[in-house]
Amino acid sequence: MKNFHLHLVSDSTGETNLAVARACLVQFDDVEPIEHVWSMIRTDRQAQKVIAGIEANPGVVLFTLVDDKIRVRLIEACRKLEVPCVAVLDPVLNAFGEFLHAKAGHKPGRQHQLDADYFARIAAMDYAMTHDDGQSLSDLENADVILVGVSRSSKTPTCIYLANRGIKAANIPLVPGVPSPGELGRLKPFAEGGPLVVGLTNDPNALVAVRRNRLRLLNENRDTDYTNPESVKEEVQAARRLFADNGWPVLETSRRSIEETAAAILALLHDRDIATTA
Repeated sequence: MKNFHLHLVSDSTGETNLAVARACLVQFDDVEPIEHVWSMIRTDRQAQKVIAGIEANPGVVLFTLVDDKIRVRLIEACRKLEVPCVAVLDPVLNAFGEFLHAKAGHKPGRQHQLDADYFARIAAMDYAMTHDDGQSLSDLENADVILVGVSRSSKTPTCIYLANRGIKAANIPLVPGVPSPGELGRLKPFAEGGPLVVGLTNDPNALVAVRRNRLRLLNENRDTDYTNPESVKEEVQAARRLFADNGWPVLETSRRSIEETAAAILALLHDRDIATTA
């Protein structure tokens, strides 16, 4: 495993740098970055601390800075240290500027301003937490998405991820021997503007492994149907029958990351939006 220093310098939260760096690094085997996250860098004094940190631990530098003075100072320091220094957003901003025949503003943190989209995300997060694990079923019709699945099929983390995209998502667990909530059957169909109900399923063997690991973390070692391979297989099959009977789209989560599952759900929502506006 090869280690190297990675400096992520931003005048805002640094999320963009982190996302770009990690998206690129997964393409390289056997490397492990030592991340130095420098966020909210907006003054000369703060910039000097960053440069001192890079001097102490030379490595790749990614930055998102709009202040020209600080940018030039950082680039010059990296040139003298002979380390790569990349302005992450510059190619995209230049492309937009050329296409739109406009000049980009230079205000740090504009993507995090308290606008309507921001408050929509906060409302979606509140909805996801209130409607987690089958809670508050009385207003399911207000959801954008409802995830239904057996225990440990990634329902909650997917809902949280969707909430960060401004999507109101509820999730309902399927418990062996317990009928699914009647509220699901009273929802308006998705094609007519009702919530998108998605069935999440998992490979039984993978599900058993996840559940056993979960119980180990809770110091619970008893053998129950919850982790019995045959019982879990029957549980998954029953869930699939429920999904098929209701005509709900089904997503297999055992080989999908949370981001990939959420992307598939967003695509389903997008397809309906396109259909209704066509």
